[in-house]
Amino acid sequence: MRKDITVAATPRPARGKNEARRLRVSGLMPAIIYGTGKDPVAVSVNPKEVNKILHSSTGHNTIFDMAVDGAAGEPVMVVDWQYHPVKGNLMHVDLLRIDLEKPIKVSVPVHLKGESVGVKIHGGLLEVVNREVEIEVLPNEIPEFFTVDVTDLGLNQGVRAGDLALSASMRLLAPAESVLVHVTAPRNDESTAAAGAAEPEVVKAKGKKDDAAAPAAGGDKKKK
Repeated sequence: MRKDITVAATPRPARGKNEARRLRVSGLMPAIIYGTGKDPVAVSVNPKEVNKILHSSTGHNTIFDMAVDGAAGEPVMVVDWQYHPVKGNLMHVDLLRIDLEKPIKVSVPVHLKGESVGVKIHGGLLEVVNREVEIEVLPNEIPEFFTVDVTDLGLNQGVRAGDLALSASMRLLAPAESVLVHVTAPRNDESTAAAGAAEPEVVKAKGKKDDAAAPAAGGDKKKK
């Protein structure tokens, strides 16, 4: 999702571990910008500004402007990042230039809504199988998350990726048969479990893109 955010960056002529260490001591961190057919550019940025974006409601799917050495900002997205394994501070990011006219691949979080009847009445277990769904979409139309209503899910019923209601330029890239969430029978109910042990019955999803603000999924993980 496009946000009205501009992060300043400074060209980084020197490379290597020593230079990266020097930058971090000074309160900055190394980053690289690439994509859209242009040469990669090594820069230094303020890790606090990028970390704030990663922890925002749109997380790593946020498209923001990067202004290098005072030049006009160009839209970018964080596609890879690294945290210190002990201290937890952000150490490096890869930034992809974004062409706002071309669809891009993104993984969108799945949020659940409601209480399943299979859990509430029959004592089943609600299992989340996939917390994100990969789609292709125009940059300005990236949803914050998908909402799936699980209220009507009974025992051995589930919702698959293909049941999501996609809109505008969205195109599903994840396998349509991928299970997002399902309700399994109580472990101590052998007869119920045996009756539906094969494949969960799929119920048409009520979920759709939700524009309400919500915490981003995966924004504070370490990649690479």
